[in-house]
Amino acid sequence: MDAIIPLLYIAVFPGFIFLGVYALLMQWVDRKLSAVMQNRVGPPIYQPLADFIKLISKEVVIPENADVILFKSLPYVAMASIITSIFMIPIWDGKALVSFEGDIMVVMYLLIIPTVTFFLAGWSSTSPYSTIGSMRVMTQLFGYEVPLFMSFAGCAILAGSWSISGIAAYFSANPWFILLNLPGFIAALLAAEGKLERVPFDTPHAKNELVGGQFTEYSGRLLAIFLLSIDMEMIVLAAFISAVFLGGLGSFTGLAGFILFIIKTFFVCFILILFKALMARVRVDQMLKFSWKWLVPVSALQILIDILLKVNI
Repeated sequence: MDAIIPLLYIAVFPGFIFLGVYALLMQWVDRKLSAVMQNRVGPPIYQPLADFIKLISKEVVIPENADVILFKSLPYVAMASIITSIFMIPIWDGKALVSFEGDIMVVMYLLIIPTVTFFLAGWSSTSPYSTIGSMRVMTQLFGYEVPLFMSFAGCAILAGSWSISGIAAYFSANPWFILLNLPGFIAALLAAEGKLERVPFDTPHAKNELVGGQFTEYSGRLLAIFLLSIDMEMIVLAAFISAVFLGGLGSFTGLAGFILFIIKTFFVCFILILFKALMARVRVDQMLKFSWKWLVPVSALQILIDILLKVNI
């Protein structure tokens, strides 16, 4: 029994099945909201699942000059890193399933791994479209990763803890500090939009320029896993941001805590969806300029505010 419980955590809840179902649901909300804003009907609620089943049933075609082992393993590595990170974020209780000082850094590193796999996927495909897409993936990484880390660092400094559960507990006990961290919250949301490669920062896989970007040569089951991993990453990032900036689950536990988790993550995802629906694509150089000219200074200002608050509390 002791060996079965961890496997259930990984495979069912809060692992693969839970993240997969929630991710497909949010993909439908994303597509439906975009359709409504563009005066279209939009897909039925089962459409994301139907698309996933269709993809996994199709043949996997591997480019002739690609590294077969690397090509096949990258989607699974991306998904594994995303599933691992959810264990360090509170879901139904004030404390995460795996919680320790410094786990915020571990989650940050785990969420970099999918980006690296996207780069390697494009680079190893030996396709010009994939290669350009992979280069854009790494270029954008240097734009959004710094402000994203700095935004989270400000909250950690103020809370006096580098544990996600500890930061969530601090802001839950001191809710007025949530408003004072609003600049960092906005910077984190915009940086997350870049990390997820969503409009307006979707140049790595701009379909009217690069066919499918870094995933051009992927098909069948492997492409399905990559696309599901991206949707799952949005859920994990939303949970991460809500835990750090929105006070986590507070004193709620069990079902009430889980419902609050769903509400807060849905709220963050809804904002990310609005960004995508309301904005147009920008160039890679514009994305980098925006990140370093605006997001980094705002994140640095947030750190300064949090240090001053910490000193004067």
